[in-house]
Amino acid sequence: MSPKNVVFKKISRDKSVGVYMGKRDFVDRSDSVDPVDGVIVIDPEALQGRKVFVTLSCTFRYGRDDMDVMGIAFRRELHLSTRQVYPPLQDRDKGIHTKSQAKLLRKLGNNAYPFFFEFPENLPCSVALQPAPHDVGKQCAVEFEIKAFSAESQDAKVRKRSTVKLLLRKVQYAPENEGIAPCVETTRDFVMSDKPLHVKASLDKEVYYHGETIKVHVNVTNTSSKNIKNIIISVDQVATVVLYSNDSYVKCVDIEDTGDSVSAGATLQKVYSMLPLLANNRERRGIALDGKLKHEDTNLASSSIVKEGVLKEVMGIMVSYRVMVKLIVGGSVSAVEVGLEVPFKLMHPKPDAGKEHQSTIYICVELEEELVFQEFKRSYLKGMIADDDDEDGNISGGDDMAPKEK
Repeated sequence: MSPKNVVFKKISRDKSVGVYMGKRDFVDRSDSVDPVDGVIVIDPEALQGRKVFVTLSCTFRYGRDDMDVMGIAFRRELHLSTRQVYPPLQDRDKGIHTKSQAKLLRKLGNNAYPFFFEFPENLPCSVALQPAPHDVGKQCAVEFEIKAFSAESQDAKVRKRSTVKLLLRKVQYAPENEGIAPCVETTRDFVMSDKPLHVKASLDKEVYYHGETIKVHVNVTNTSSKNIKNIIISVDQVATVVLYSNDSYVKCVDIEDTGDSVSAGATLQKVYSMLPLLANNRERRGIALDGKLKHEDTNLASSSIVKEGVLKEVMGIMVSYRVMVKLIVGGSVSAVEVGLEVPFKLMHPKPDAGKEHQSTIYICVELEEELVFQEFKRSYLKGMIADDDDEDGNISGGDDMAPKEK
């Protein structure tokens, strides 16, 4: 049985235009970014002489679209590129196509036309702040979107029935050169105590991958006369909205109340295991995610990496992580807290050379593979009905715009 390639497919309500793409996740490898390529299928009869355009946009949205106050826009386009797809500006067969485009063009017939975009170097990666279960409307996010539409001209008013949108996601791979393993230590003196409390916390490395356990090494030398009643270890996610407000959202994504104590004059050396996962934070509002595609799962947002020469404000939302080590020190009147912050990065692993080589071989034999078109419908969700005014409610036209299998 031949392997199958999934193709994402979405068609406008009036059937005039449809988008077909081989993937929706595009990887930023720091030195290069995957290009965006796909195929537009048109219906000449439904077009009625109109042209077809496709755009790639990057948008920062801070809350809902209707939250504009005192002339301040809560939605800003960070990037917008537009291409005319039909009538084609060059001969379709003479153009240079990617391998996935070439196969789609053969499959979809003479009414299929390719499109191609490259990401500018200064664009951020996809980030979305998770809404609460009862929240409605658009969420705070940096989003990428492909939009295809038919109109008399590029600047003419576009009808929603003639428009189709497909959200994309730009994700970051961990850099090849890791930094020094983080280590933080502090010494605390107390009143009525001749000697201090010394605490040291360290990690095995600077970069951890999503789903990887974080080993936190804690060394406590308590030469003071105070007793440490408890040690609490947590992982914090810090999401800073650097565009407009500079608001910061600090969310604990994993915590361990160890109950460990260290009496006066004693020491403690222990390794704690932490595992920050979205699965344990699904209902929490404000958690930053690696973008969120409809009806698909995602993960905690990756740490933001600002490339040289890029302004932080353009990033929209900056995400960082830290391990917090808190010692609760008992006192005669009230407890005192001694804390350390150990920064680290949480990212996606870059595939090794062997896997990349296997991927190349897989593409080279794709002529023998079978394409499977994954349609995007909102109607398959129980109790949901697509509305003509719902911009995201484009219903797939099934296989009406694609050749039938023989």
